[in-house]
Amino acid sequence: MQYRTMKSTGDKLSILGFGCMRLPRKGIGIDEERAVKQIRSAIDQGVNYLDTALLYPGSEALVGKALADGYREKVKLATKLPPAQVKKTEDMEKLLDVQLQKLQTDHIDYYLFHSITASDWKRLKDLGAADFVRKARADGRIRHIGFSTHSGIADFKQIVDDYAWDFCQIQYNILDETNQAGKAGLEYAAARGLGVVIMEPLRGGSLARAPPKEIQAIWDEAEVKRSPAEWALRWVWDHPEVTVVLSGMNDEKHIEENLRAAGEALPRSLSAKEIALVNRVKEAYRKKLKVGCTGCQYCMPCPAGVNIPGCFESYNNLYLGSPLQTKIMYMNHAGGGMDGTSPKALASQCIGCGKCVKKCTQHIDIPAELKQAAKELEGLDVKLMALFIRPLLGAFMRFSRWSNVRKARAK
Repeated sequence: MQYRTMKSTGDKLSILGFGCMRLPRKGIGIDEERAVKQIRSAIDQGVNYLDTALLYPGSEALVGKALADGYREKVKLATKLPPAQVKKTEDMEKLLDVQLQKLQTDHIDYYLFHSITASDWKRLKDLGAADFVRKARADGRIRHIGFSTHSGIADFKQIVDDYAWDFCQIQYNILDETNQAGKAGLEYAAARGLGVVIMEPLRGGSLARAPPKEIQAIWDEAEVKRSPAEWALRWVWDHPEVTVVLSGMNDEKHIEENLRAAGEALPRSLSAKEIALVNRVKEAYRKKLKVGCTGCQYCMPCPAGVNIPGCFESYNNLYLGSPLQTKIMYMNHAGGGMDGTSPKALASQCIGCGKCVKKCTQHIDIPAELKQAAKELEGLDVKLMALFIRPLLGAFMRFSRWSNVRKARAK
């Protein structure tokens, strides 16, 4: 196992982190026996960074069980506070206490505000987030503080510059070099001394699946034969600014492959020939995308409130991964959130003003592409999801918050 030091904390962390969002399933729940064995086996082989969250159903409780019998002392544990469940100042204290109970520990090594935007962070600050963190660090419940985000570079920089963070967590992979925070965000955070944890290095597993024949043919040209998943992971690890790469591992063969690769991958270890090969794969994937949007954000803000890069990212994802998962994520991020209370940023909101076209560095006919994206992303299936699934998700979120607060009060 290779390790990298997070400069902001001094911790020596395994370059492969165990992401506990996609644990193995059994029926409608987690296969606890198998998941515990997988986590402990990974720790035994050098993994010392585990990532979970309150919003991952059953994950924190499972991780708590896996870290019994002395395993807690072997790892740095990361979990996340969900902003949507914070309605008043004391909620942050209550939720942290519930998480400590679930995880069967007295402290969280790496605590994150979960998937925040700049506006989320402003609201949390107004509710006393800085005082909450100060108190929790002083009494030892939190060791280090960070945030995760799927926002674009402008939002990302604003969050980074607004607080003395120890680390951040961003999505980064061979297809998201310019999307969301992207490479610019990776370098920006590292330059300011933040540790950087990478999520979705395989883009939700889409980069680990058997690729189209024309893309596999490019991989086959490599002198050193590797799976698409290993190539994708090694490309991320090749960046010296990266501290930890999270993998949502739930299959023993995949875990062993990732562990082996993590024992060899050094920063700047890919040859120029190998990097050129990866670049050819990236271009081959991009040719399959519907819109050549790079996520540069120059088209923003949209007068009609459309999240133009986000809509195009979802539109492209329809042809790279799971259509159902993509549409659910689109409904969540652009359609008003899980509970329907967030501002909508749908492709169908485009009024065709054309202001974005003048700013687009890729010369995309944005209104025309948004119209097509709306047809494919906002069909009857998505409308039915919004009609039936959103109320269920909203009810789940409200019940989860009520349950967590009740548990905290009962402590």
